[in-house]
Amino acid sequence: MFERMKKRSPGDFAHLAETTIERSRVFQGRLLDVRRDRVRLPDGSEATREYIRHPGAVVMIPMLDGGELVLERQFRYPQGRSLIEFPAGKVDPGESAEEAAKRELREETGLIAGEWRHLGVLHPCVGYSDERIEIFLARGLVRHGGQDLDRGEFIDLLQLTLEEALAAVRDGEITDAKTIVALFWAEKVNFSRW
Repeated sequence: MFERMKKRSPGDFAHLAETTIERSRVFQGRLLDVRRDRVRLPDGSEATREYIRHPGAVVMIPMLDGGELVLERQFRYPQGRSLIEFPAGKVDPGESAEEAAKRELREETGLIAGEWRHLGVLHPCVGYSDERIEIFLARGLVRHGGQDLDRGEFIDLLQLTLEEALAAVRDGEITDAKTIVALFWAEKVNFSRW
């Protein structure tokens, strides 16, 4: 009934695959590309899949020399409130994930990092988006001028210990999924478990 988790290749799960029959674009915006596809399911029946194509994004864990973390407070219109998050942003066309991480960290915080480490990847909305967020640890931080925010972008910078940030998750002050996942990674890195 249940199988044990073990290393397998993607081809080992072909019996779960859905095959595209027809693709259609519902909406194309500056950030989002909304699609509606008709697919054939593994049992031969058909279904409709609505989803969002996303250019990809990055989230950075800026860690100061003393181990404290740099986070941001930013108003998020869909939530109708300000949220606490790690610096993050989308990957621009022709840009690598690491290049985007360096650019976004500099623009949003005014910091540059001497050491970069790719930690992993996060798929935040697997049921309705192909978004992929690359997670980076940024150390050896130095000030490189002030923030260079995009037009219409307003961000406060925060400095928290790992313990304060984890307590903020527990207390419901940090609810952003990418930040919570990145804090999980930061905790493992901080205690040299990964």
